[in-house]
Amino acid sequence: MKLFDVYPLIPVTITRAEACTLWDEQGEKYLDLYGGHAVISIGHTHPHYVQRIKEQLDQIAFYSNSVRIPIQHAFAAKLGELSCLHDYQLFLCNSGAEANENAIKLASFATGKSGMIAFSGAFHGRTSAAVALTDNPKIVAPCNARTDFHILPFGDLEAVETVLETQEIGGIIIEGIQGVGGIQVPSAEFLLGLEKLAKRYHAKLILDEVQSGFGRTGRFFAHQWVDGLRPDIISMAKGMGNGFPMGGILICPDFEASYGLLGTTFGGNHLACAAGLAVLEVLEAEKLQQKAAELGDQLIEELSKIPQITQIRGKGLMIGLDLDREAGPVRAELVKKYHIFTGSASKKETIRLLPPLCVDWNQLNSFISALKEILKT
Repeated sequence: MKLFDVYPLIPVTITRAEACTLWDEQGEKYLDLYGGHAVISIGHTHPHYVQRIKEQLDQIAFYSNSVRIPIQHAFAAKLGELSCLHDYQLFLCNSGAEANENAIKLASFATGKSGMIAFSGAFHGRTSAAVALTDNPKIVAPCNARTDFHILPFGDLEAVETVLETQEIGGIIIEGIQGVGGIQVPSAEFLLGLEKLAKRYHAKLILDEVQSGFGRTGRFFAHQWVDGLRPDIISMAKGMGNGFPMGGILICPDFEASYGLLGTTFGGNHLACAAGLAVLEVLEAEKLQQKAAELGDQLIEELSKIPQITQIRGKGLMIGLDLDREAGPVRAELVKKYHIFTGSASKKETIRLLPPLCVDWNQLNSFISALKEILKT
């Protein structure tokens, strides 16, 4: 049987990983500054993470949500502590797309309205409702397209209010910082304006923190850079499990739960919660959120000195840089000659940097040196 060929592959086979280092089948070392789409938060095969999963596996790996699972409550308590969102409620699932599906559904349940708003450059997932709010027509199948879902210009509050005036919109979804869209950071004015409009027109504000959450930007969630902003729902995944499939939504206290309203087979299983709890414990113990903020500032400062970089965006260790040329050949040379993995974006000139939060300055500086060498030509 052949694999369904939907991924353009880097010609490297990774067989081992530790912290920010990868090894291929020949034993060659690579520097990981992409973390598998921002999934690796605390570093590959972190000893505490591995130990927690092994210990849990020796006890029980899975049972469904039809029984009590105490480790879910332990995870929720630690998440509330680190995010400072103590009064929110937690629903666990398996991925970012599933998190956004549940967020969209919950907003629609609460408001009784079917319409949704997203923004240009958005990527919210590949499942039914999430992909209909993703700004990429190539991945939206005819069965996904919806006339009551609107993708509006990023940053345009007037356009948002015009659609809200129809009284058909149940939710507004926006990334804390756009990932695939090229690390586009929404302004505080835009986010606070969306919150105000959502309240005025009885819609729910959903902050998609799937890529930008779990300390990556120097705050636990990217939207927490904006003082006073309080979303109705926050979706999360990627760095949440450091590679173990895990997602979830945080739900403000205004929502009332009822049996059967949401559900999942695998979400919140024992093994996932062990992985997630390990991530939170390492984030706290090693002060990785603070480290991301400090290293990000230093990295942006040094990158800004490179004349072939036309623009730099982002916060913490979630950085997008635009080159004066297409980024594809540059990224390929970084892998082939310098053994450094970076990420792409929807704009061809953009490189995305999403390293594990345990990265050190020497590793980031090696990337800067390699990039300078490549861009000289």
